[in-house]
Amino acid sequence: MSYLCPLCQQPLILQERTYRCAQEHLFDISKAGYVNLLPVQHKRSKNPGDCKAMMQARRHFLDAGHYQPMRDAVSETLHALLPETFDVHLLDIGCGEGYYTHHLAKTHLPSKTFGLDISKSMIQAAAKRYKECHFVVASSLKLPFQDAFFDAIIRIYAPCNAEELSRTLKQNGLMVTVTPGPRHLYQLKAQIYDEVRLHPLPEEHFHGLKLEIQKNISYPMSLKPEEASMLLQMTPFAWRAPKALWETLKKSEKFDCEADFILRIYRK
Repeated sequence: MSYLCPLCQQPLILQERTYRCAQEHLFDISKAGYVNLLPVQHKRSKNPGDCKAMMQARRHFLDAGHYQPMRDAVSETLHALLPETFDVHLLDIGCGEGYYTHHLAKTHLPSKTFGLDISKSMIQAAAKRYKECHFVVASSLKLPFQDAFFDAIIRIYAPCNAEELSRTLKQNGLMVTVTPGPRHLYQLKAQIYDEVRLHPLPEEHFHGLKLEIQKNISYPMSLKPEEASMLLQMTPFAWRAPKALWETLKKSEKFDCEADFILRIYRK
């Protein structure tokens, strides 16, 4: 099996509904179908990651299709570059409630698609809804997978450990990153900050990986009041947003906002 024990880094073997390593560390598959490989001693808080309310806001917003152009661009670009084999392994880091993971699994058949997130609430929701994927609660900074296991790793906004990405990618494997473009959610930020600064575009360098493709994905969004509120709840801006802004978004007929992403493809 592909999983490594988070306590001793030995391979985990599935026996019925329990993963077991040679050191007798045990990890059960939950009723929802995911496995939790984030031991309590590796947590920085009782419930790390996004909460259930954040999961619900994210799910409703994404289900409305507002980030679909970005999702499709990732999938189409990846599809054109992946080898046509019957043993493709994909990983979605920081997968949240599984929106992108599910689409990758559906589009890139036949494949084995994994979704990883530090939030138990997110992974629980993902596993209940998308049975064709393999979901795991774990840290993206210490990936519980064998060396050279993945053909592609997808990282949409998620934190990562560059050494872990390189370790778990096959030779010639792909890493896909999506980060905010300069004007991403500009109009939303303008409601919060007196002076709006464009997102910086820092160059990311990953040891052992070479940048092959970089493209911009930008388009306008017209949001219903509840969708605008959900979007705000999904972002770090939510902590800075005044109460008046939440009320304004609820009462507005629509909220026009820009989506702006930078898609990069690296190869090992």
